Amino acid sequence: MDFTEAYSDRCSTVGLAAREGNVKMLRKLIKQGYSIDVPDNRGWMPIHEAAACNSSECLKLLIHAAPSDNYVKSETFEGMCALHLSASHGCVESVSILLEAGADPNEVTTEATTPLFLAVENGHSGIVKLLLQYGANINGHHFWSGWNSLHQASFQGYTEIIKILLEKGANKECEDDFGITPLFVAAQYGKLESLRMLASYGANINCQAKDKATPLLIAAQEGHAKCVELLLSEGADPNLYCNEEEWQLPIHAAAEMGHKNILELLIPLTDRLCDRGKDKVSPVYSAIYGGNKECLEVLLQQGYSADAQKCLPFGCRSPMCMVFQKEFFDLIDILLKYGITLLGINLGYCLYHGKFTLFRRFLKLGCWLPSADQLSEFVSYAIKAHEQYKEWLPYLLLAGFNPLNLLCKLWIYSVSEDALNFVLEFTNWKRLPPAVEGNLSDYKESSAWIPKSHFAVIPSLSHLCRLEIRSILKSEHLRSEQFIRELPLPACLQDYLLYVDVLRVNAVSAVVESLDGSDEGIPPASHSSSEDAEKREACNAGAR
Repeated sequence: MDFTEAYSDRCSTVGLAAREGNVKMLRKLIKQGYSIDVPDNRGWMPIHEAAACNSSECLKLLIHAAPSDNYVKSETFEGMCALHLSASHGCVESVSILLEAGADPNEVTTEATTPLFLAVENGHSGIVKLLLQYGANINGHHFWSGWNSLHQASFQGYTEIIKILLEKGANKECEDDFGITPLFVAAQYGKLESLRMLASYGANINCQAKDKATPLLIAAQEGHAKCVELLLSEGADPNLYCNEEEWQLPIHAAAEMGHKNILELLIPLTDRLCDRGKDKVSPVYSAIYGGNKECLEVLLQQGYSADAQKCLPFGCRSPMCMVFQKEFFDLIDILLKYGITLLGINLGYCLYHGKFTLFRRFLKLGCWLPSADQLSEFVSYAIKAHEQYKEWLPYLLLAGFNPLNLLCKLWIYSVSEDALNFVLEFTNWKRLPPAVEGNLSDYKESSAWIPKSHFAVIPSLSHLCRLEIRSILKSEHLRSEQFIRELPLPACLQDYLLYVDVLRVNAVSAVVESLDGSDEGIPPASHSSSEDAEKREACNAGAR
């Protein structure tokens, strides 16, 4: 049986008469001696039925015939007395009758809800006034959240009741279990008139909840632009930190949630310390975190930096790091448009996510190569992409990345034979560091790896010269074919510096054109003319 649903067959005859508001029948039953205190399956007695159906005449009959003075205070299984029901259903006369009969205006249900709270919740301003006249506790709270009647009036947008409560002495700064005031509630739920009313009575515009959130922050977060405008006009502080770490501001909430109109209101008023300041977090991160393209562009247009400070709360080195973390790749072009500095680890993120076209694009745009403090992390990402090494490794090595940085034990033991041999082509394989030599030797003994045959002999003079020339050139010179092509050397030697011979032997698809943007690829050896082959051989012989 459901103890909250009414069943006709579980209700007494007197209870049914009261439920129907049948005064004539109720009077007859009472006169015939029927009991008026028989509860139904919910614990409801006839007095509760009369209160719920707003029958003041039935209430008078029942109170007059009451078996004891406590009858008017009898409770249902949910702790509801007749006064709760009358206050909730909005019958001023019934409430007045019950109060005069001794009902307690501060009686609470099992959920600690008062008649006043129920009257406010249902917008019965006349009953609110009546209950207050009879001593209802104006600042009593509702159990589940710690809200009181003023919180509820603010939430419902009942400005008339707000005014009544404030003028009768309600505490305008009362807090619920989370330190939230009625004004905060109005801002959170976009109740503009409630907010205006509370502000006019001097409620604190810059109050903070227990988690430090402010009304301005919550209004910005929820997208209530009119509330934001009102709060700012009343003196809300957009630079009041809204969390314990002292970095979050209303501008962060607007950026993260994609409220461009509110963001535009806050940008001129927010201290730019948050942009690059130590231990702060740029709102650029917030816009990226929320995947909000328009908000990101607005911030960058207004001078916020694409090269924001490290973001420790989100574990990001830079805004680009967060783009990869959240996989919002459509934001990359915006960051590039506004001049973000591409860090070497961004190449690693490209490999982790399999974004090889983006990897090559970053190299062409001048991305820094992975540096010492990033190498171990970069190598782990490179290993993940080793099966697709032809898509990225040639571009990286041609851009001047030191191949010895890859030849650590983890790389050697993790990658394919072809990828390992390809890297060795870019080294002096007979003069490797002892640690690398040792790792390669151990790996050869414990695996089926077969090094290229020419690794067993000293490299040709031409290869050593190639290594030396490339070591003299800076990375920015090596990133583009154009610089090499402008050197006063025969074309075949320029090809040699660009490792065209190695690329062809390893069947690596067009690389040079991706470095200079040309549309022609490196033709495979089988398609080259015999004359070209002879010229290359002559150049190589001369170099040797």
